Amino acid sequence: MSGNDTSHASGHLHLRPESKEPYAPEVLEQLRVDAAEVIARYPQKRSALLPLLHLVQSVDGYVTGRGVSLCAELLDLTEAEVSGVATFYTQFKRHPNGEYTVGVCTNTLCAVMGGDQIFDTVAEHLGIGHDETTADGKITLERIECNAACDYAPVVMTNWEFFDNQTPDSTVQLVDDLREGKDVRPTRGPDRVCTFKQVSRVLAGFHDGLADQGPGAGPASLLGLRIAKEHGWTAPGDESDSSGDTPTDGKDGSK
Repeated sequence: MSGNDTSHASGHLHLRPESKEPYAPEVLEQLRVDAAEVIARYPQKRSALLPLLHLVQSVDGYVTGRGVSLCAELLDLTEAEVSGVATFYTQFKRHPNGEYTVGVCTNTLCAVMGGDQIFDTVAEHLGIGHDETTADGKITLERIECNAACDYAPVVMTNWEFFDNQTPDSTVQLVDDLREGKDVRPTRGPDRVCTFKQVSRVLAGFHDGLADQGPGAGPASLLGLRIAKEHGWTAPGDESDSSGDTPTDGKDGSK
């Protein structure tokens, strides 16, 4: 599947016709059970819209027309309101997404460190561009903004798991391994990369048991903390000034 077709059109009315076909009864029944669990977490049920959209993606692989209709029904919203949210956030896809979303950070630091070259190399290798998917449905390639991992630039994410200090060659190997069905382990986080649908279910609020696997922060992220501890440095307190006197607001010393 290529991204160069009308499947890119946003909004509820321009989705592929098949995305509006009703859910199979057993799928719809389970969706309603899961949705009820999610909605129960919120004082106002409309607040459950974001996790419900992830729930739809965990079943359909993207936000389908039937998914929009179901969210609107369950949350007493209009389909326009649901579509407005679904088209605002880039984690929600309005056309079929690959089994693995490979996002190459091309923001300032990652770009300077090689992110642009990584994207161009992988795009040529796969024969696709931004937000397009390989014909086998395995990889969707994206340019993405800062992942807050500048200390490991250039960074690539696969279904929002970190792959640090990447090169064009290492990222080509990454996408090849994913397409061949090999087990792929991110630099930090869980022991394996889950599929887009599996991750979408986690984002909907259903735990997969992988949250405590692997380190969350690596040595580069913790370097400043280590140096501070070695030197006994602490952040200044806010209860007194350098003289030890209690700070005052008024000229007469009053609070």
